[in-house]
Amino acid sequence: MRLLVLGGTEFVGRAVAEAAVGRGWDVTVLHRGRHDAPAGVRALHGDRTAPGGLDALSGTRDTWDAVVDTWSAAPRAVRDAARLLLGRAGRYVYVSSRSVYAWPPARGGGEDAPLVDGASADAEQTDYARDKRGGELAALGVFGPDRCVLARAGLILGPYENVGRLPWWLTRIARGGPVLAPGPRDLPVQYIDVRDLAEWVLGGVERGPAGPFDVVGPPGHTTMGDLLDACVSVTGGPAELRWTDPGTILDAGVRPWIDLPVWLPPDTDGYDALHTADVSRAVATGLVCRPVAETVADTWTWLTSLGGTAPHRPDRPAVGLDPRIEAELLGLGAVDGGSPGAAS
Repeated sequence: MRLLVLGGTEFVGRAVAEAAVGRGWDVTVLHRGRHDAPAGVRALHGDRTAPGGLDALSGTRDTWDAVVDTWSAAPRAVRDAARLLLGRAGRYVYVSSRSVYAWPPARGGGEDAPLVDGASADAEQTDYARDKRGGELAALGVFGPDRCVLARAGLILGPYENVGRLPWWLTRIARGGPVLAPGPRDLPVQYIDVRDLAEWVLGGVERGPAGPFDVVGPPGHTTMGDLLDACVSVTGGPAELRWTDPGTILDAGVRPWIDLPVWLPPDTDGYDALHTADVSRAVATGLVCRPVAETVADTWTWLTSLGGTAPHRPDRPAVGLDPRIEAELLGLGAVDGGSPGAAS
C-alpha cells in the first residue's frame, strides 16, 4: 500500500506514519520541517498555511492508495489538499473529532447525532468544532462520501501526546505526596490510545469502509481510578491519591478538563459528550483497544526519554492544577507556587 500523510511528525500523524511503516507500506509525509520525520518515510516539506505550500505534492506525479489528513485549523487547507489529490489518491481519511456534534450532546450518542451549524469547507480558522466539521465537508465535497473516511476521535492519549493531559498526570504523580484525585474513583473514562487509532485508520484503508466513525474506546474501557493507579504504578513515586468529591472540586473553582485533565464530573453535558459515546460502528470495523496500563506505561517511557518534559502544541492551552490550589483543597497549607501546566 502507498500512503500519504499530511503532517506525519507529531502525535496522531506520527503514530499513523510509524504504524504504516511497520506494516511495510510505502509512506510519504508532507510536513513543515519543524520536527524530524519518522524513520522509513519519504519526507516532503510544505506549509499548508502559506502560498505554494502544496508545491512539493504538485511537483510530483506520485499516486497513493490513501491520504490521511489530521488538519485542525482553517478548513480551506483540507479543501485545497483534497482538490490537488483528487485523481491521485484512492481514499481521503480525515481525522476529525467528536467535537463536531451539536451542543449539548445526547448521552450515548453516535454518528447520527446532530452536527454543529455554521461550518464551511471554504472557511478560515474559527473554532475547533466548526474547523473540524469544515474539514469534513471539504473532504466530502471533493472526494465524495464513498471515498471518504471521517475518523471522529474522542480523547486521544499515548506516546507523542503534545496536548499535555496524560503527561501532566504522570509528572504530577511522579512528584509524589498527596495528590488531588477527582472522583468518583469508579467514574468510567472513554479515550483512545493514539496507536490504536492509527491501527484502526490503516485497517480502514485496507478494508474500505466509508463514512463517519466515532473512534474512541468503548464506554467503561477504564475508570479514573484505573488510570491514576496506573500512573502511580509506572512512576514508582510515593504518591498518595486522595479521592475528592466532584462538588468540592467545582465549588473551589477548579476547571474540569483543563485544571484536571481527562476528568469531567458525572451527570454533566461535558461528561456525556466525552465519555459516553456509542462506538459500536468503529468496533464492528476493527477497533481494538489496549489496556490502560499499557498506554500509561508506554507514555511514561516516552516521557522519561525526553527528560520528563513533553512537547506542547502552541495552539492549545496549558493544562494542570496550580499546586497552591491543590494544597488548599487537600488542607496541606502553603506550598511553593508553580505554573498550572508545570510538573512542579
